[in-house]
Amino acid sequence: MNIHEKINYLELPSGDMEATKAFFVRAFGWSFTDYGPGYTAFDHQGLEGGFYKADLVAAPENGAALIIFYSARLEETREKIIKAGGKITRAIFTFPGGRRFHFRDPGGNEFAVWSDK
Repeated sequence: MNIHEKINYLELPSGDMEATKAFFVRAFGWSFTDYGPGYTAFDHQGLEGGFYKADLVAAPENGAALIIFYSARLEETREKIIKAGGKITRAIFTFPGGRRFHFRDPGGNEFAVWSDK
C-alpha cells in the first residue's frame, strides 16, 4: 500500500547480483523479478525494494544505513544465513532492547538481525 510521505521502497547495491539473489532465496525464502541484467526487485518482505548492479556496497562504516531484520529465533536465523553463504561480521551481542548480530550478503552489503527474545 502506498502511504503519503512514508518510506515506500528501498534500493540496495550488489556487487554480484546472482549471488545476492541466491542468498536471499536460501536464507529468507525471497523471490525476485528481474528488470534487465542490472536490476532485480523483491516484494512482500516487510518493505518492497530491489538490488542494482554496483561496485560499491552498503555498509555502516561507509556511512550507509543499516537495515535490520527481526527474528524470534536469533540463533536459528544466524545458522540459515551462514548456510546460505552469508558472512557473520559481528557475533551475537546484547543491547538494552535485546540481542543482535551483523552479517554481509554475498554482494557485500551489511545487515543486522535482532531479537527481543
